[in-house]
Amino acid sequence: GKRKRLNTSVLYDSDESEDSDILVRKVFAKRQCIMDEDESSEEQQPDKTCPAENVSINRKQKVFVKLKELARQRATRRSCSSENCEDSNGEAEIEEEPLCHLPLTPTEGSETDSDSMKDFIVEEEEDDDDSTEHVKRLLTLLTFVVVVLVNSGYIAFFPVSRCDHYVHFKRIVKAFLINAIDDTFLSSLYDGTRQKKYAQDMLLSLHYLDDRFIQPRLENLISRSRWKDRYKERVDCYPDVRIILKNPKNMSCQACELNRYCKFNVLLSGKLYNSRTLEADDFMSDDKQVLKVGMVCANRTRVYHHLKHFKYKLYVDCSSVTELDGVEDEPVKDTVERLFNQLEDSGWIQKRYNDLEDYMNDADSFQEEK
Repeated sequence: GKRKRLNTSVLYDSDESEDSDILVRKVFAKRQCIMDEDESSEEQQPDKTCPAENVSINRKQKVFVKLKELARQRATRRSCSSENCEDSNGEAEIEEEPLCHLPLTPTEGSETDSDSMKDFIVEEEEDDDDSTEHVKRLLTLLTFVVVVLVNSGYIAFFPVSRCDHYVHFKRIVKAFLINAIDDTFLSSLYDGTRQKKYAQDMLLSLHYLDDRFIQPRLENLISRSRWKDRYKERVDCYPDVRIILKNPKNMSCQACELNRYCKFNVLLSGKLYNSRTLEADDFMSDDKQVLKVGMVCANRTRVYHHLKHFKYKLYVDCSSVTELDGVEDEPVKDTVERLFNQLEDSGWIQKRYNDLEDYMNDADSFQEEK
């Protein structure tokens, strides 16, 4: 069902591509009217039309009506499918947008789409057949090139998922619970060791959290600020932050280095960690940074830091849950399922997801620095 809708959408979008132009030229291919020599005198009379030409015109009109009807049906089917499948969350449009649009190769597309087009393709001339074969070869070559680029790492491509955002979030919580018990789980996900469907689904959801939810908003916050790189690197490195109101002082803000009325101290602390495996580094674990900033930079630091380190904080909370669990000698799968169900039933997972939504809304509504 879901796969079919995606193919149908691309096929509909490609109705105005070069492939469709070829099909339209087939339908409206001009055909010369064959006339006897003794009827050549009728060519001088503009009000009389060759019977064969009349048949051709009528046939073209009928095919044109059928094509319009097909387009209308496809538009109706697409709109209905969108109403049923769209996420209610504001991120739905982002989720629906594929990373790259490719015309369908000859092997793609549903049988229904293929059958629905048969009546509208008129095979008349060998030149048209040659053109179609040429286009098919080009599309096959283009698909091959894209696959090579993806496999080589030149194009970052992840499958388009139609899961609800909360489903992604629950997968991530379960992956963190597993890693809290088996600390090699996340690293084995990213290095491709685990190929089972549940593991690939978790990996997809982790990419979804990073690439769709968090990273675009972080980049937007930075691009609209005047932060210096040194300050951003400090905020990135320390997972804990406290923003304290102090006596105001007219000085250079240590975030943007502009002259500001600074009245906030930003206290950064915590262990450096790996952004994928979330493994903490004990090197200089007690290191702290105190920076004096203005009001706008202090607020931006709060919003940025919440999103930047949300995944790590969620993992730390999941680890605490497993540490407090007193059950021993239980298979990892059973332990994870039991703890996950407890967290879901108590509303813990929903609360953490609501926190993430609040952080994203704060980032989306943050004003541009003047």
